[in-house]
Amino acid sequence: MSETQDVKLSAEDSYGEDAIQVLEGLEAVRKRPGMYIGDTSDGTGLHHLVFEVVDNSIDEALAGYADHINVTINRDNSISVVDNGRGIPTDIKMNDKHEPKRSAAEIALTELHAGGKFNQNSYKVSGGLHGVGVSCVNALSSWLKLIVRRDGVEHYLNFEKGVLIDRLIDKVNTPNGVVEVSPMHVSGQTDRRGTEVQFLPDAEIFGNVDFHYEVLSSRLRELSFLNNGVKIHLADLRKGKDEVFQFVGGVSGFVAYINRDKTKIHDNCFYTNKTVQVSPTENIAVEVAMQWTDGYSENFSAYTNNIPQKDGGTHVNGLRNAMTAVLKRYIEENELAKKDKIDLVGEDIREGMTCVLSLKMPEPKFSSQTKDKLVSSEARGAVEQVVRDSLDAYLQENPKDAKIICTKIIDAARAREAARKARETTRRKGLLGSAGLPGKLADCSNRDRSLCEVFLVEGDSAGGSAKSGRDRNYQAILPLRGKVLNVEKARIEKMLSSEQIATLIAALGTGIGEEFNLDKLRYDRVIIMTDADVDGAHIRTLLLTLFYRQMPKLIEGGHVYIAQPPLYKVVYSDNKERYIKDEKELYKLLVEQGTKDTRLYVSKEAFEKDEAVSGEQLQSYLMSITSSIGSLVLWTQAF
Repeated sequence: MSETQDVKLSAEDSYGEDAIQVLEGLEAVRKRPGMYIGDTSDGTGLHHLVFEVVDNSIDEALAGYADHINVTINRDNSISVVDNGRGIPTDIKMNDKHEPKRSAAEIALTELHAGGKFNQNSYKVSGGLHGVGVSCVNALSSWLKLIVRRDGVEHYLNFEKGVLIDRLIDKVNTPNGVVEVSPMHVSGQTDRRGTEVQFLPDAEIFGNVDFHYEVLSSRLRELSFLNNGVKIHLADLRKGKDEVFQFVGGVSGFVAYINRDKTKIHDNCFYTNKTVQVSPTENIAVEVAMQWTDGYSENFSAYTNNIPQKDGGTHVNGLRNAMTAVLKRYIEENELAKKDKIDLVGEDIREGMTCVLSLKMPEPKFSSQTKDKLVSSEARGAVEQVVRDSLDAYLQENPKDAKIICTKIIDAARAREAARKARETTRRKGLLGSAGLPGKLADCSNRDRSLCEVFLVEGDSAGGSAKSGRDRNYQAILPLRGKVLNVEKARIEKMLSSEQIATLIAALGTGIGEEFNLDKLRYDRVIIMTDADVDGAHIRTLLLTLFYRQMPKLIEGGHVYIAQPPLYKVVYSDNKERYIKDEKELYKLLVEQGTKDTRLYVSKEAFEKDEAVSGEQLQSYLMSITSSIGSLVLWTQAF
């Protein structure tokens, strides 16, 4: 016979109705910001806030109402974005369910999924789709100020962490009686128009709030190319930097800018800008530019309504399919590869290609709020149609350029086939596996990968020194002779034939490229330890390039380190030794040694009063003088 027993659950174990929470308004954004803007710890989400606000101004430009946008990084690290568009509507929205009734501008900044882009009445084409962007910026800011200049009047609202402060309350008569409303504050009259948003991201969400000028300038430069006629002014008041972007030529000018320091193999850049009707009421504008260089890597950028898609999408698939089909057919019809029995693939065709694809379409569909991937099915057909027709015409009209491009494609296919054979050869020799470790590797005895590290050093001499100073239990030494091959400028078959690279691949055990397997890594830390000179820096750069191109997950996983070798060794009179990192540290040491028992009188009066500068104060004085002289020299050289 069993008895029923009451079991008392702890607060941690209980799961009842109180455990179900409803997050109101913008609280959900502050609770889970990564869902809306991406990573908040690496600067991605921080800069995404700026782009969300700028994209609203760009949408005004796309609609034909704005042609000037100012973006300012203020001294307190707040951001100001000002445009000369129509300005957010300021009137009270009388069907607002809240009490009191609020202005349209307040609703846009405090309600998720509230905006003017859910139909095509106000914006035929826009980057904002979900009514989430600017309200997320408001939610994730310590404070935000909105200024709207519209119909000759300047209005404003102030927010703190997404909550309106200093709310105004008025009463208005309506057919349904007296209604309480909350209008915007009025600053006064103005002859300007547009929207201004100034905000400071919340340090509680982002940690260190530090905007990078280069990140912002890169994105604004893109927008200037993608929107002919729009002037974008970026100013950094912290560092006194100032730049105006107003490029012409569309994406063709963008490709020319990207290739400005590269060697183009043909003169005429392919460019097309056509509109395809995908339904009785919807059109898709497709703008594409591409040009091949003598490099070996592809440089591809895709945009929809000015929003970049780093993960590609249907429009990218359409372009690549059309491009591959057209070029393969052209090569076959002109018998350019009749001696080569090689089946061309998209990888061959895109080698060395710089391409920018820009789509303008109503209501595109993305995989997430960050819009990194386009999923609209109609985009693929539109892009495929435009690229197929335009590229075919380009090849026929420019036979000289067409032959140069096709020759490069055929060379790439030959190299790919040679690389495949090279891989098979090296695999048979065991160079891409765990067997057959290189003879010059001084391995460690521990077999627990998490405890082991390998030092990549310059030559046998450095290898011998490193071996004598290592702990052979967990530290391995691999000497590399001479300069490593620059994989950025070499095809894969040449890379695999390099003895130095083959040795390194064998030592690490991971393989490369598509065959890379991080689980086979033999050392948790790969430490580049080169000399503190120009040659050492060059070798370090070449090794990092190899890892970045062929083993990127090593870097992403935090397995690659750079050792800091000393530049000087100081020997004292009593045979003491000290290693010095750089010239600054050496000078500091010389000042410390040179000021022992030294007293400095800065004036005759100080000498008479025996008021001397000595010790740490004297050292600080000399270091500051040196720093000032160095800054003066740099400033003089700049002019």
